[in-house]
Amino acid sequence: MKWSKKLLWIILSILTSVIIILVANGVPAVVPQPNLTTTAEIPEEILRTEIILTARSPINGQPLTATEYTQLQKQLQTSPAPGLNSAIQDQIFVLRIRKAILQLFPFLGI
Repeated sequence: MKWSKKLLWIILSILTSVIIILVANGVPAVVPQPNLTTTAEIPEEILRTEIILTARSPINGQPLTATEYTQLQKQLQTSPAPGLNSAIQDQIFVLRIRKAILQLFPFLGI
């Protein structure tokens, strides 16, 4: 009986050592990270000096050329977009006041 306990103890210690060695060798200590930079990446200094030839319309988001964009900007400066209805402006003002009051007194429930 004494020998069987010793034999069992030796077998368990050897198996534990083998498992520890396998796990330690199977998992690298430092996981290699993928290279995030690519060779086709353009440096920021070059991008700053690049002249942008295409743009998007601030009205509907359609692509525009540079000349169309400047014409649209001039047109918007000379004739600005129409304003909101006065009733809608009043409603927005009331909502902003309500928001400010609720931030000061959240328990009112208005």
